[in-house]
Amino acid sequence: DGRATIYEMGLAAKERGYEYLAICDHTVSVGAVPGLDADGVRRQAEEIVEANERLAPFRLLRGTECDIRRDGALDLAEDVLAELDWVQVSVHGGQRGSREELTKRVLAALDSPYVSCLSHPTGRLIGHRPPNAVDLEAVLARLAEQGRAVEVNGLPPRLDLRDEHVRLAREAGVSVVCSTDAHSTRGLGNMELSVATARRGGAGPSDVLNTRPLEEVVERRFGR
Repeated sequence: DGRATIYEMGLAAKERGYEYLAICDHTVSVGAVPGLDADGVRRQAEEIVEANERLAPFRLLRGTECDIRRDGALDLAEDVLAELDWVQVSVHGGQRGSREELTKRVLAALDSPYVSCLSHPTGRLIGHRPPNAVDLEAVLARLAEQGRAVEVNGLPPRLDLRDEHVRLAREAGVSVVCSTDAHSTRGLGNMELSVATARRGGAGPSDVLNTRPLEEVVERRFGR
């Protein structure tokens, strides 16, 4: 559901001095956007290979923002997730669920061995939707056990996690990923907001997983 080709996104990231960029389109259960099913994810892999040949040594990573369904199942099968370099998971529908329901849903999704990072955990949209009722401390404790990361989303209406939650993540020993949620090359500029939020939460480079070299990020893609 982006506004640029995979190659254009990679080129824009390379021009910003990045070493890598993960392409993480939504999956079909999101509904509001034309997400990718298993076949779509695998077709996209061919585009990424072609773009990487043109962009080397810069590298595009095969990724997904995989929806967490209402029963806690993930929107792509595990054999598909296992092929990817980066798997973000997130809740979209059902944000008004109870604390118990949302927490159970997220923790069930984290049972998958192929999760890299939890995206925009509180689901807030500034001025439109308040944070959901998820037990963030319980979720961060599980992420810490698993050695997985949590996102600091730089999209201006989200900024999720917010600064006080970044502090909770650091106290729990959870690495954060500074992410743009970019749907265009211009959206890559959201990194400044993500980094500023992480800094307000006390995070430094050692707390942020994607300050690290590509090899270390890919090695950590499925936690410990």
